[in-house]
Amino acid sequence: MAHDLLRFATAGSVDDGKSTLIGRLLYDSKSVFQDQLESVERTSSDRGDDYTNLALLTDGLRAEREQGITIDVAYRYFSTPVRSFIVADTPGHVQYTRNMVTGASTADLALVLVDARKGVIEQTRRHAALSGLLGVPHVVLAVNKMDLVDFDEAVYDAIVKAFADVARSVGLADVTAIPMAALQGDNVVHRSDAMPWYDGPALLEHLEQVSVARDHGEARPARFPVQYVIRPMSTERPDYRGYAGTVASGTLRVGDEVVVLPSGRTTTVAGIDTADGELEHAVARQAVTVRLADELDVSRGDAICSAAEPPQVVSTLEATVCWMADAPLRAGARVLVKHTTRTVKAMVTGLHDRLDVTTLEREPVDALGLNDLGRVSLRTASPLAVDAYADDRTTGAFLVVDEVTGATLGAGMVARS
Repeated sequence: MAHDLLRFATAGSVDDGKSTLIGRLLYDSKSVFQDQLESVERTSSDRGDDYTNLALLTDGLRAEREQGITIDVAYRYFSTPVRSFIVADTPGHVQYTRNMVTGASTADLALVLVDARKGVIEQTRRHAALSGLLGVPHVVLAVNKMDLVDFDEAVYDAIVKAFADVARSVGLADVTAIPMAALQGDNVVHRSDAMPWYDGPALLEHLEQVSVARDHGEARPARFPVQYVIRPMSTERPDYRGYAGTVASGTLRVGDEVVVLPSGRTTTVAGIDTADGELEHAVARQAVTVRLADELDVSRGDAICSAAEPPQVVSTLEATVCWMADAPLRAGARVLVKHTTRTVKAMVTGLHDRLDVTTLEREPVDALGLNDLGRVSLRTASPLAVDAYADDRTTGAFLVVDEVTGATLGAGMVARS
C-alpha cells in the first residue's frame, strides 16, 4: 500500500535552529546516507565545530554554509513506515518573504520555530501571518532550545500563550505546540525524559498522525485541469480520446456530471484510466486520464469540473500578489498569468494596497517592490476558471510571468468575489 504524503514547510528566525531541527529529523529517522553523513562530519571539522553539525544536511548552498543562515528553499525527502514527507526549509528573514511563500504555498503543515530564550518575536508574527494568508491547514509551534532555559515549563507555557493570541488574529485554527531541543534530539523523533511535564507527542509522531486527506480536497468540488489530450489512434482503440492531468481537488467518479470550462459544455465521466488499469474514482493529487461520454472540443488549459459546483469563469481578477522580481510592479504592466495548465495574456489594471505582514495593516502604494504582498486587479485576454484561494489552494493560485523572458515575477492568490 502506498504511503500518503505530507508536505511541510519550516519557518523561523536566524539561529532558531531550523536547519538543525530538520537535520536531526533526517538523522534520527535513519534518512541520511552514509556518504552524506561523512561529508557533514568533514565540513563540521573544517569549521571547527566539536560536534557533527546536522544543520549542514539542509544548508546546501555554499553561501548558506559560509554565513550559517538559510537563504533559499531547500527541499528534503524522507519516509517512515507510516508516511512519506517533503520538507521545505524556508528562510526566515523579511527579505526572503518570496522564498517562504514558495515553500509554504503547497504545504499541508507549517512548522514555526521559536527560540525559547527569545519567545514570540516580530518574525514569528510574520511567519504566522504568512501561514494564515497562504491557507496552511496545520501549524506546529516548535519551541526550540528548551535546554538553554533549563527545560522550564513556565517559559514554554508563556510562549504558547503568546503565540495563541497571534494565531487567533491571523486565522490559524489548528496549532499544536511541542517543546524541544533539536541539537540533542529532545522531542524531535523520540520523546524526551528531560521534560516530564509535557505529555504530548514528539514532532515526528505528530507529523505521522496529522490528518491531511480532507485538506487535500476530497470533500471539495472536483477540479481537473487538462494537461494533455491523448489520442493514440491505435488499431485496438481507434476512437480513444482521453484527457490527462492531475486532479487538483475533490473526487472524480465514473458517471459524474461534469462541465468543461471555459466553454461551459456539460457531459459525464465515461472512464478514468491509469497505467495500472481503470479506476472507478480519482482523488486530489492523483494523475489520471479522464474519458468523457460526449465528443467535446477540449484542449490543454481547459478544466473538467463538477457541474453541480463549478468554479467562476472570469476575465477580471482581484488577488493578493507576492512580488518576486527586482523591478517593481506598476499599474498598466502587461504580463502572462499561468493558472493551473492555462497561460493567458493579462494587464495589471490597478494596485490597491500593500500588506504589512507583521502588523497586518494595509497601506496605499503605487508600486509593489521585491517581497511585497499587495492587492492587485488584473484583466485577462481570455477567461479563466478560478476559485477563491481560501476555498481551493490550487485553482485559486496563479503565477505572474514575464511575457518576454518567461521568468516568474510573482505569485497570486485569488480573492473571494
